[in-house]
Amino acid sequence: MHASMRFVRAIVAALLCAAFAPLAHAHKASDAYLFLASGDAATTLRIDVALRDLDVALDVDADGDGKLTWKEVRTAWPAIETYLRQRVTLEGCPLEPESRALERRVDGTYAALTLRSRCTPALAPAIRYDVMAEVDPTHRGIVRVAWRGTTALQILVPGVRSATASIDSSSASAQPARGPGLSFVREGIHHIATGYDHVLFLICLLLPSVLRPTKQGWRPVDTFMEALLPVVGIVTSFTVAHSITLGLAAMDIVSISPAIIEPAIAFTIVLAALGNFWPVFHGRRAIVTFCFGLVHGFGFAGVLKELALPRGEFAWALFQFNLGIEIGQLLIVAAATLLLFSLRGLRAYPPLVLRGGSALAMAIAALWFVERVANLSLL
Repeated sequence: MHASMRFVRAIVAALLCAAFAPLAHAHKASDAYLFLASGDAATTLRIDVALRDLDVALDVDADGDGKLTWKEVRTAWPAIETYLRQRVTLEGCPLEPESRALERRVDGTYAALTLRSRCTPALAPAIRYDVMAEVDPTHRGIVRVAWRGTTALQILVPGVRSATASIDSSSASAQPARGPGLSFVREGIHHIATGYDHVLFLICLLLPSVLRPTKQGWRPVDTFMEALLPVVGIVTSFTVAHSITLGLAAMDIVSISPAIIEPAIAFTIVLAALGNFWPVFHGRRAIVTFCFGLVHGFGFAGVLKELALPRGEFAWALFQFNLGIEIGQLLIVAAATLLLFSLRGLRAYPPLVLRGGSALAMAIAALWFVERVANLSLL
């Protein structure tokens, strides 16, 4: 009996480690911004890539102290320029450097390289994009293309084969602006899937959903519906709340610095995990989840804010992005709930999965909090 329990505990521990190990290396989503404008006489392409991403690819931080200085960035500029020119090309038009600058964005400082060509593509311009291909498979390039009175938004995904973004030639004579198709639905799914802090927060809230408290301690629920109903309340509260602040922040109606939001998100994870040890929420988990969701919504907004889209394009992109977040969130919640429901009957669930998983989540979130407050890299 004791041997079988040790085996069960080892299996559950392995599942927890497998689930939480990637979170220890979590980092902010890697997004670059590209602005391509092609007219009758010239074509310009501006590429904005975060210095934190370029440091991963090129070791810009020469002394390895975790802080980038102006001297280090200035020394690395030739390598940065070479790297971007090799990995971002405009098919059919050779581009030459025109200017370079540092751009302060809501999530940090970006290297901004502007390239120019005297030619204009005969057909709709296509970009070959391979930035961060070898070092970060989650990286995305978000490009806004303006060509002959037509605009389009697309997501560039680097990989083994170069990603290409283009506008259909036929669209030049159609509407003066064309939205991003369904690319921002995919980007919303990608954003929640790689937003490890948001995922960890949801998992902390889901861990006790397959148990019910009794005088004798935690007991497994009898049916899947008993587990599902609390989950529905949690997900609905979180969805409504983050949708509100996502819209407000993305439209720049309410603006809070990431220096405040990112540590606050980590702190909500600590509180959510703490609630699995002591009844700090006193049965108000849906209300608390709503309040925490307001904070998390600001963390989703950065991608859309940076594009400065016209009102019509922005509304459509915002709707798609939020829809993608919800689809991704529901997939994560469904998978996690099914897994937890299948494990609920184990005697090791309360001590190992619920309390052990919550303690691990709390430790990771506490480290994230320190990292984000002190601007350090501990993991």
